Amino acid sequence: MKRIIKWLFITVGILILSVVIIGTAFINISPQFGGSANKDQQLSYAETGHYQDGIFINDEEIIMEYNCHSITAMLKETMNPDPNVAPHQNIDVLKMDPQSIGTLPDSLPRITWLGHSSFLIEIDGKKGLIDPVFGQYAAPHPWLGRARFNKEMPITIDDLSNIDFVIISHDHYDHLDYESIDELKEKVNHFYVPLGVGNHLRRWEISDDKISEMDWWQEAKYKDLKIVLTPSRHMSGRGLSDQSATLWGSWVIQSQNTNIYFSGDGGYGKHFKEIGEKYGPFDVGLMECGQYNELWRDVHMMPEESVTAAQDIQAKLIVPIHWGSFALATHSWTDPVERIVKAAKKENMPIATPKIGQSILIDGELKTDYTHWWESKRYAMMR
Repeated sequence: MKRIIKWLFITVGILILSVVIIGTAFINISPQFGGSANKDQQLSYAETGHYQDGIFINDEEIIMEYNCHSITAMLKETMNPDPNVAPHQNIDVLKMDPQSIGTLPDSLPRITWLGHSSFLIEIDGKKGLIDPVFGQYAAPHPWLGRARFNKEMPITIDDLSNIDFVIISHDHYDHLDYESIDELKEKVNHFYVPLGVGNHLRRWEISDDKISEMDWWQEAKYKDLKIVLTPSRHMSGRGLSDQSATLWGSWVIQSQNTNIYFSGDGGYGKHFKEIGEKYGPFDVGLMECGQYNELWRDVHMMPEESVTAAQDIQAKLIVPIHWGSFALATHSWTDPVERIVKAAKKENMPIATPKIGQSILIDGELKTDYTHWWESKRYAMMR
């Protein structure tokens, strides 16, 4: 018996050691985890005023308690998520005709929701992508994440022709996907990213002259478009040792006649009013409303706060994002959109809820006659 127990411990020890070795090798070798800043870059980050002790910090403090109670609560929720955390069946998307992209007059901007926080934007004769994630998993490996709710995307990367610009809000996997960027990189003229994120792109063999790394409130020009990185209240990181090593943010995209705000991820804060005062009003606010939890509400808004934030930035129309594709929290997959629609109605705030692959024309008229497509019985949980 002693010999059996001895060999059992040895076997378990070997298995644990093997997992550690394989995991360490994966983190160090896989391009998924991107690049890191050198000493000179870190010194330049320190001059921003929101970089201390090797990490970026928020203007407003975030509180995320890691104690026995909170960890126990998080584990309990993770093990017992809402039974409707994902739709019962695959979500059907609206397929896009690649030939139709770029065919509208320059004076008729169009935004198309690709699911979660990904968008195709056609504005002033230019085509851009925001947080383009075309993969099936928002994780460095399929074993580490739940599959996307829709097995097909509205359009494939192969079907996309030249893209003028790509905008990235931060380096979390549901916003910056290595495989998608690797497939896109030869088609993209320029990438706009927060400070530090450029190191990921450079490791992925994107030339430095195609990358603009930006700080909060910094403005850039792409031809006659103004592109601005504005603050958000969040964090970053792709591995175990690079938490908040890169900056995060929200974005403003302005043409002569159109003004678009993209919230990225983040908790509610004073920055929304500052953004509205400086760059508003906005024709549309693409507002995060999902993957929340009371334990981390400082870094992800509740849906009701998303409506308040849209009012703060002076948005004429809300489009809910960060829902409908991935289960990254434990709430029902429809809870975010149900709550934000209810809150918007209460505040008399126009809101559009497109299907994945559906477009919104920004032509001066507020179009809010989108169906509550998520209420379809085919997506309901079997009982």
